[in-house]
Amino acid sequence: MAMTGTAPWRSPLRAPPPTPSRGYNSRPRGLVPAQCRPWPRPSLSSAAVACPRSEEMARLERGSLVVGGRELLERAPPSVALRRPAWLSLFRFKIWWMIPTVGEDAAGVPAETQMLLLESRSEAGAALYALMLPVLDGGFRASLQGSPENELQFCFESGDPEVQTLEAVDAVFINSGDNPFKLMKESIKMLSKIKGTFSHIEDKEIPANLDWFGWCTWDAFYKSVNPVGIEEGLKSLCEGGAPPRFLIIDDGWQETVNGFKEVDEAFIEQTVFAERLIDLTENDKFRGETCKNLGDHVKKIKEHYGVKYVYIWHALHGYWGGVLTTPDAMKKYNPQLVYPVQSPGNVANLRDIAMDSLEKFGVGIIDPAMIYDFYNDQHSYLSSVGVDGVKVDVQNVMETLGKGFGGRVALTQKYQQALEESIARNFKGNNLICCMSHNTDSIFSSLKSAVARASEDFMPQEPTMQTLHIATVAFNSLLLGEIFIPDWDMFHSKHESAEFHGAARALSGGGVYVSDKPGVHDFSVLKKLVLPDGLILRAKHAGRPTRDCLFNDPVMDGKSLLKIWNLNKFSGVIGVFNCQGAGNWTYPVKENAHVPTTVCITGDLSPSDVELLEEISGDDWNGETAVFAFNSCSLSRLQKHQTMDVSLSTMTCEIYTIALIKVFGGFVQFAPFGLVNMYNSGGALENVTSTGDCSEITIQIQCRGPGRFGAYSATRPEICSVDEHEVEFKHTDDGFLAFDLSHGSSQDNLRNIEILYRAS
Repeated sequence: MAMTGTAPWRSPLRAPPPTPSRGYNSRPRGLVPAQCRPWPRPSLSSAAVACPRSEEMARLERGSLVVGGRELLERAPPSVALRRPAWLSLFRFKIWWMIPTVGEDAAGVPAETQMLLLESRSEAGAALYALMLPVLDGGFRASLQGSPENELQFCFESGDPEVQTLEAVDAVFINSGDNPFKLMKESIKMLSKIKGTFSHIEDKEIPANLDWFGWCTWDAFYKSVNPVGIEEGLKSLCEGGAPPRFLIIDDGWQETVNGFKEVDEAFIEQTVFAERLIDLTENDKFRGETCKNLGDHVKKIKEHYGVKYVYIWHALHGYWGGVLTTPDAMKKYNPQLVYPVQSPGNVANLRDIAMDSLEKFGVGIIDPAMIYDFYNDQHSYLSSVGVDGVKVDVQNVMETLGKGFGGRVALTQKYQQALEESIARNFKGNNLICCMSHNTDSIFSSLKSAVARASEDFMPQEPTMQTLHIATVAFNSLLLGEIFIPDWDMFHSKHESAEFHGAARALSGGGVYVSDKPGVHDFSVLKKLVLPDGLILRAKHAGRPTRDCLFNDPVMDGKSLLKIWNLNKFSGVIGVFNCQGAGNWTYPVKENAHVPTTVCITGDLSPSDVELLEEISGDDWNGETAVFAFNSCSLSRLQKHQTMDVSLSTMTCEIYTIALIKVFGGFVQFAPFGLVNMYNSGGALENVTSTGDCSEITIQIQCRGPGRFGAYSATRPEICSVDEHEVEFKHTDDGFLAFDLSHGSSQDNLRNIEILYRAS
């Protein structure tokens, strides 16, 4: 249900008192919370989800469960009882990024909460979930937060003192259901239709580069990126057998200026984010002896190293400090220098060094009326020299620049619309990555953008942030994964956490790319992610925590494992990660030293942890599964709701392929795993069929290769063949069947497998 109307109502969910701060219209005077009008079959009222202060507020009344005078559940059984609801918040801990946190009391809901999911369980264990999404309402943007009085408040802000209102009409969307993942999907689809400002991921064009292994220049060179270094990195990866078909040339290629260094050397560190763009073309590093220009470089790396897609980095507003207002190349866009003003919600959490710099030195912002021309000029140039797409960074800065431009929402939507129009005009395939864009202004203004970064950067020099990264991307994908393909960021293949990150990326459902320095690689990790032709085995959906992990803290509670689930065409997959003991949620890390400890934790795993198995099971599945553990190479046979123990020490993980056992020909119990030498084994399977009768059956499989094919087979087969050539196979007593798929001649590297069985 959505919040509609303007009549006031009394409940723990209410707007905070008007306390405008620094001219930021965050809590408009006279605002009252809106009355909740239910959808045709309501299951949850607005008051019920607002974290009751005591269980005495709950009672059974005429067959309904009532909380705080409002109906929570209709037709409730006599035995139902409400326990204090658990909640999961996705909130912005700094202006650019969200992280998760969990709790029970409303007072603990942090400022800048952009998604709140609640779970209430009956004594019988049945769960009911309520979802609260603060959204965009005209020129305003809402967020949630708790109060010391244990009440849940929503904040309503425009970012411009001249943009005010006396009512919130559609500020917070509320819905409920018994499956949190279906609830999220249905709610985002419904909300996209109501608002019309963004689209569900299923309604967007998905960039083709996501299926190919990539390399990003950022950690390899930072701003020192240059053509020679790029060629060295591509060459070393190709020679090692993990060829990048997707390249991001990150920050460092543009023509920029720092006008503050000459003023006072003491300011140099503070001005690093105040540099400004002075031209749309490449800088001198990409014009010289090694390459004539950017186009010459792009052409060379595509021809010599087989790169299919070249993306290039730029900020939403040109560069970190915007554009310099004086050069002729910029004057045509009517830029002006403005000074950011942050929301009280942002500064209530963690300040950011980049924003400190921009607040001090200002931002050169393009006239919103000219922003499409700016993007079109830049993107048409990049396209003309062979660039295929862009990664657009620093997007949330728009929320701080709304004063005088109609507010933060209006300004963000103007820029976002112009960006998407330019991408559509100049690049094929919707080739755009959005980054530093975790505010609802951007999220709920993305009509076409299909890929967005899911977390703070991978930070190779911060050992206590590795487990936080994995937990954050998984939890953030609950929301982001319904609107974008979440980008779980690059990592280093040669790093103490490489296996941990690599396994997670395999389950992400998004792109897989590294930022290794040239020649510094661990190909034993990369070859579990990348086929020799550069393809990766990408899962169907965004990787997300399993249902039993949603309200646990996988980083700091000392007892919970993190389980991440996904689907392939013919199997499920679960990654189990021990993120305990290696970090904490306190930021910044350097000011709160954490001493890593090793914690061994035992949890459980079930095939039922994989949601949406009905998407792939068909009508002929009886619930039996074969479970293959990647690292231990062990096989288990489980019914859908059976469990098995999993024990892991800190910073270790295991990946389980959940293959559905089906009966072929009435006598063969069989379940294919795929390429068992790859983290996401089941991602290699493209098709599974069979021919024959009750006396003889041939199972036919299309599988990507090369690699080691594995399957569960209760019966030993007569013959296994690959591309019409008989191959040697291994079959063990526990039913594990395996044989090699050699390099093939087909362009798509699909192998045609036939496994013959005869009834005894």
